[in-house]
Amino acid sequence: MKRVLVTHADEPIGRRAVKTLYHDSRVAAIFAVGDGPPPRSFDKFLSDGDTRVTYARVDLARHRPVSDLFHSSAFRAAEIDTVVHVPRHGAAASEQAPLVAGLAERTAETRLLLQHCLEAPEVESLVALGSAFVYRLSPGNVNRLDEESELDLDPDVPPEIRSWIDCDMLLHGEVHNDRLRVVLLRAPTVVASGGYVYLHPTLSGRGGRRLRPAGFDPICALISDKDVARAIVRAVHSTGPGIYNIAGSEALPLSLLARWTGRETWPVPGPVLSLASRGARITGRALDAALDGPHLRYGFTLDTKRAERELGFRPLDRIGMARAGDGALRLETASA
Repeated sequence: MKRVLVTHADEPIGRRAVKTLYHDSRVAAIFAVGDGPPPRSFDKFLSDGDTRVTYARVDLARHRPVSDLFHSSAFRAAEIDTVVHVPRHGAAASEQAPLVAGLAERTAETRLLLQHCLEAPEVESLVALGSAFVYRLSPGNVNRLDEESELDLDPDVPPEIRSWIDCDMLLHGEVHNDRLRVVLLRAPTVVASGGYVYLHPTLSGRGGRRLRPAGFDPICALISDKDVARAIVRAVHSTGPGIYNIAGSEALPLSLLARWTGRETWPVPGPVLSLASRGARITGRALDAALDGPHLRYGFTLDTKRAERELGFRPLDRIGMARAGDGALRLETASA
């Protein structure tokens, strides 16, 4: 029986992970943490008669709150043996990401959680959700990426993607740790019911207009939020460490993905976007990933054979078009 801590459980993918773990009879306890109050959907989990789920508010990017969490009586009582790290993903990509001790918040969180998991003898496994946008992309739409594909270590990579790469390298460095089992799941664009999009450097966040380089329409690999949660559960119950690509069976051009999720994109000449991106860096605004970058020019799909072979993960959801209540066509997810 597993006893699992889930980070950012108050955000969409974290909530989905908690719900999926809750309905798994092999999970004895769930300790959910987040920045804000517990989601209303957790009311039935947190009722007086159900002790399987507890919730706490923790600032995961700062050392003292994370240290207090791992040394708290509630953490000890929960007897956590597995940590599932779902990085922050609810904020729009265009928002300024705060720095903590000179690091992007996402990087600071991953570093602190990894450190405390390594130091906590009772924690046996760390399962982390990462991004497939860490890979270096070659021109065109024919990039078929497996786990051995090269990461994009270009010094000019947009800061939003750079933070994902930094997290990836921190976790990658501990995959062969003898005491702590580390599993990293690299996911592409995540689509939830209602056309919500997560983990895409440009499309994440609320609807509205986006800019993209004229003359390019990259292919975007997709996965549903439910399939991400299923992959997390598979990783929780697996026995070995490793890095795994996870993805659904669908992929869409960026222009269609943007339109069908209510995020209109405007093609703009590349030199104009490059100037705007440089200006954003000079003024300290975290807009680079939303304005420019290889992911807006070159597409990719993911080879997921390793996850199927070693984790037993196969996507169960289909991602397609459905007509919403207002009559508009939106991307929706449904079990195949």
